[in-house]
Amino acid sequence: MSDPSPKYLISLELRNLLVQKLSTLEKDNVSLQKSLKEQQNQTTAQTEDLFLELLEVADALEALLYYLENNPHQSSEFIARLPNSISAVNRKFLGILRKRQLLPIELQAGTEPDFNLCRVIDREERTDIPDQAITKIVRRGFYWGEKVLRPAEVITAKSNHGNEEKDNE
Repeated sequence: MSDPSPKYLISLELRNLLVQKLSTLEKDNVSLQKSLKEQQNQTTAQTEDLFLELLEVADALEALLYYLENNPHQSSEFIARLPNSISAVNRKFLGILRKRQLLPIELQAGTEPDFNLCRVIDREERTDIPDQAITKIVRRGFYWGEKVLRPAEVITAKSNHGNEEKDNE
């Protein structure tokens, strides 16, 4: 009867080379696992920091809502300060985004839209500014680093010059 499992012979030199390569692979594996664990810990810490900062914004909004609900008859002084209070919460929120390289796209009304940065969602007839110029920024857009994360949504002017010429004929 012959042995069903084949036997392979390798040289001592090849065996030593394989043992060395396996040892190197095991060390690399341990190093990569350690690096991955460190990255996971860092990501978890950054996420916790983000959530704590966002909770500060939520707390400010909640306090404002609580005050409004429990004081239905607001003084004129409070109403006058309300835009500043909301603006402070918005600045805090935008600061949190800025720390994470999330920056607003700056567009100017009256300029032509850059279609890499914005999306035209409507047009309005205007005679005071050039055709295609931005008349209103409806929703702010944001960069994340150099990537456009969310394009701005804008309304642009629609000149009525072509229709006026047809009407005169």
